[in-house]
Amino acid sequence: MLDGLVAGIVAFIAAFDPLTAVRLGISMTLLQASIGMLNDLIDAPRDADRVPPKPIPAGLVTSSTARTGVVVAASLGLALAVPSGPATLGLALVVLGIGYGYDRYAKGTAWSWVPFALGIPLLPVYGWLGAAGELPSFFALLVPVAMLAGTALAIANALADLERDTAAGTASIARRLGRERAWSVHAWLLWAVLLLAYAAMISVGAHSLAIGGATVGSVIVAYAASMGREGGPERRKRMWELEAVGLAFLAVAWVAGMVTAPA
Repeated sequence: MLDGLVAGIVAFIAAFDPLTAVRLGISMTLLQASIGMLNDLIDAPRDADRVPPKPIPAGLVTSSTARTGVVVAASLGLALAVPSGPATLGLALVVLGIGYGYDRYAKGTAWSWVPFALGIPLLPVYGWLGAAGELPSFFALLVPVAMLAGTALAIANALADLERDTAAGTASIARRLGRERAWSVHAWLLWAVLLLAYAAMISVGAHSLAIGGATVGSVIVAYAASMGREGGPERRKRMWELEAVGLAFLAVAWVAGMVTAPA
């Protein structure tokens, strides 16, 4: 849902067209839903003893229903990308490819950060490209900074699953780095993201409202990161979820600040 919101809001900022923004937001939500359902299908055997249970191992959703959901959600998401042209449709296919690759091959490995690093920047790119047809120059900085954010989120996600991965013998990035080092690497990446975003906004004289939005996002990110340094897996799960929310705030504020800055 958060992925679709980011894509939809960025699309609205790009073209001020509510219908296009809603269409692209729903499209991204459906693409991510397809990726999520495939992830649950692949993880169903591993999740059999999870508390609380997930829908498939709990018997609430059958595997065949989930497989149908994967196909239907992907098809609808792609169909909603078509009106924006072949470039946006191609990008939607890339989003699915990265997400499916994570589900099937990268999740739980030392390379799990790569799909995050590649996929997170595509959220604002998808929204803007789908609405405006081309990307503005400031995306040349936004995209690599978003790759740092995606890497940080991947490490935070792996930290949330550290105990389960350790018990299963899964060689995740958090296990490879160790808990303390993984937290430190992810925290330094987040600080770099915040500093670069502020530097870019201040350099163009971004509106105070955009700076305020970025500040809200930064506070959420900083609070979440500090909260998740100690405690168990549930606390670290909340850490990465809150960090995702804070980074979404930051991304939208950054885009809005760059667009509304004085010429």
